[in-house]
Amino acid sequence: MACKTHIIKCNVRDPHPPLHKYHQSGDVIIGGIASHSFIISNALTFTVEPPQALLEELAVVTKNYQHILALAFAVKEINENPQLLPNVTLGFHIYDSYFIARGTYHGTMLLSSTPERFVPNYKCDLQNNLIAVIGGLDPLTSLHMATVLDIYKIPQLIYGSAPVMPDKTPGLSFYQMVPQEALQYRGILSLLLHFRWTWIGLFTMDLENGERFVQMVVPMFSSSGICFAFIERVPKLTLVTELKDLLQQGAKIHDKVMGSTANVLVAYGESYSILFLRWLPYLSEADGKMEDTRGKVWIITAQMELTSLVYQRTWDTQIINGALSFTIHSNVISGFHQFIASRNPSITKDDFFIRDFWQQAFACVFPSTVGGEVDGDICTGEEKLASLPGAFFEMSMTGHSYSVYNAVYAVAHAVHSMFSSRGRHRHMVDQRGLSFQNQQHWQLHHFLRNVSFNNSAGDKVSFNRRAELVAGFDVINWIFSSNQSFHKVKVGKMDPCATSDQVFTINEGAIKWHNWFNQTRPFSVCSESCHPGSRKRMKEGEPFCCYNCIPCPEGKISDQKDMSDCCICSDKTYPNKNHTFCIPKDISYLSYEEPVGITLVFSALSCSLVTLLVLLIFKKHHNTPIVKANNRDLTYTLLISLLLCFLCALLFIGQPQKVTCLLRQTAFGIIFSVAVSCVLAKTVTVLLAFIATKPGSKVRKWLRKRLANSIVFSCSLIQAANCTLWLATSPPFPDVDMHSVIKKIILECNEGSLTMFYCVLGYMGFLAIASFTMAFLARKLPDSFNEAKFITFSMLVFCSVWLSFIPTYLSTKGKYIVAVEVFSILASSSGLLGCIFSPKCYILLLRPELNNRKQLIIRRI
Repeated sequence: MACKTHIIKCNVRDPHPPLHKYHQSGDVIIGGIASHSFIISNALTFTVEPPQALLEELAVVTKNYQHILALAFAVKEINENPQLLPNVTLGFHIYDSYFIARGTYHGTMLLSSTPERFVPNYKCDLQNNLIAVIGGLDPLTSLHMATVLDIYKIPQLIYGSAPVMPDKTPGLSFYQMVPQEALQYRGILSLLLHFRWTWIGLFTMDLENGERFVQMVVPMFSSSGICFAFIERVPKLTLVTELKDLLQQGAKIHDKVMGSTANVLVAYGESYSILFLRWLPYLSEADGKMEDTRGKVWIITAQMELTSLVYQRTWDTQIINGALSFTIHSNVISGFHQFIASRNPSITKDDFFIRDFWQQAFACVFPSTVGGEVDGDICTGEEKLASLPGAFFEMSMTGHSYSVYNAVYAVAHAVHSMFSSRGRHRHMVDQRGLSFQNQQHWQLHHFLRNVSFNNSAGDKVSFNRRAELVAGFDVINWIFSSNQSFHKVKVGKMDPCATSDQVFTINEGAIKWHNWFNQTRPFSVCSESCHPGSRKRMKEGEPFCCYNCIPCPEGKISDQKDMSDCCICSDKTYPNKNHTFCIPKDISYLSYEEPVGITLVFSALSCSLVTLLVLLIFKKHHNTPIVKANNRDLTYTLLISLLLCFLCALLFIGQPQKVTCLLRQTAFGIIFSVAVSCVLAKTVTVLLAFIATKPGSKVRKWLRKRLANSIVFSCSLIQAANCTLWLATSPPFPDVDMHSVIKKIILECNEGSLTMFYCVLGYMGFLAIASFTMAFLARKLPDSFNEAKFITFSMLVFCSVWLSFIPTYLSTKGKYIVAVEVFSILASSSGLLGCIFSPKCYILLLRPELNNRKQLIIRRI
């Protein structure tokens, strides 16, 4: 149960008053816990009785003194503004946390007690009208403050990162004067993606907030294609005796940083973490001597500021030259520059921060602070703040100071709204003036959550439902000149209120990179980009950003950089030579317009014409012995079938249609079978004719025309049955072949059934072999007009052509398959026509004297 605060008179003084405090009285008091100085002490390891006073050293972070001045300046402006809190004066009490829990708890307890009378949980008079507290800068400082302030429900406005809340801690009431961190994470990711930096190093302080940062950004960045060369946790410096261990660990970190191929390093830490980064060039293992270091692009989070301690005044700043820093959005506040320029230790009475700040900022000593002879420069108090390097003090308002300034105004507007809602003079009656009796701190929370106003720079100040400031971040480029002067150039911003395409903006041309990069855009990748036409292959055991580039295989392309896999072109397209895009395929078929088609058509028509001429010659001499010999009707049938064979070749030329596909193979098979059957019948007739001339032969009765006609009819009928069965079961049909030839879409006739197709060819082959065998046996029979030897030659040509056709057909693709078949038809038909009929035409046209019965009988005798 929380203790009730009592207002009593007491004379107990603080036995250990803090060195640093700044008070200004007022009707309403705003408390402040500043992070101004480090107390660095020896390790508390007592092996003997401890001394009465432990040796402690004070190191002032001079940059943070501006936070105190921002609070004082805001209070001054409000007190001078008759429109805000009229008839009420604001005051403030500021204490130093010394960056340690002891100092934070002490200062916070002093705020909730009476000034100069430290009695925890008691107000010793009516002078402490604390309404809210501003602080702290670092998450642990904020958490330590909150555990005390939450007991009294005093509003706390923090101007740094929100602390990680342990499970045992109740819901603490504080207001963040900085934008939500998730927005900063998205900003860093957008920056990395903009510059295509996919290989980065990560630095965090070895604290809970650092672990939260790692847990948040690692999956977020990884899902966007960014991976980590290393993740380093920087130890927190607390004790002098730990410095040796810190330097040893720092040397290892230095070697890892400078040995890494990652040129971009993201640093997340406390406000003073820059102090460690500036140590890195001095932490090499070469006996602590500074060595030349390659340039890096540091991306600094908003919590961190460029700070230096007094002994770092001459340290080199090149390691962080060209850094990009996300800072809390700030603006120019009129009058602030003049306010801080007028600060002087000799005229500032209630400010107990300024003397230590002055001595360490200007590296001098006030004679009154040391006894005896002064070793070093003496502080006159007339030194100019504007002459300080930017690492020690800035004349323009920093982001954290801007947050403090807005926090004071937020409290003032909330108090103003609270008074307006209750009546201006309610709870403010006292014979000494205005005070706040029986004030309940929790009542201010409602007005703080709903506060909304525009500050003097025109920026809107309001909170979201999570009590986070609705604001953005500025992207600042840190530039150091040769004389160590420091410039901050705004090069971008992260604005959550902008349209989706304008949330993150960056002016790349305004950035000045580290000198090591020669002002060219830095690259930070584990592997070079895979160009179009290739794809990534991951390296085993390494992060996904590390890969080799391999060319796309046949049939695939990659039209963008860094593709994980190659894409297959559609059936109607094919890859170009470099495998970078798909080209539409050309339509291909054996047409009448192309040279091959024209040649085959001309050959088919020429052969048809020759066959027709032969038929006319035979018809003209149909009564001559050489025409009548060996069955004249069979000769006519053979010539007509050869004529049709030549014409049937035309069915194979031109774009395939349904009718032509049905007819081309079946018509060719039947007609060719008729022709070969005629040849077979002729061969059988010749063979039987010579057998019949022997005395007593009974074969003579088989020499009638009926036998030859039977052979032709029966053999042709079998082929016709094959073709009929083919058409009935799996008829040929027009088809499109997308894959046989890479660059072509082939219009073809699908045979429907390859089995039936080869059955038709096989049957013709069987007839041809039978004819060849019979003719070969009768080739030497004595006869002037013996056709057996000519049939032998014709069948030899026929079989040679079709035996060559099969392997050629199987190895040829596209329209040339059709051309091969047409050529085989024409060649085999021409072989039959030439070998069988050219000798007879020779006699009929050139040697008519041999065309008589007498010559035939003489040769037979």
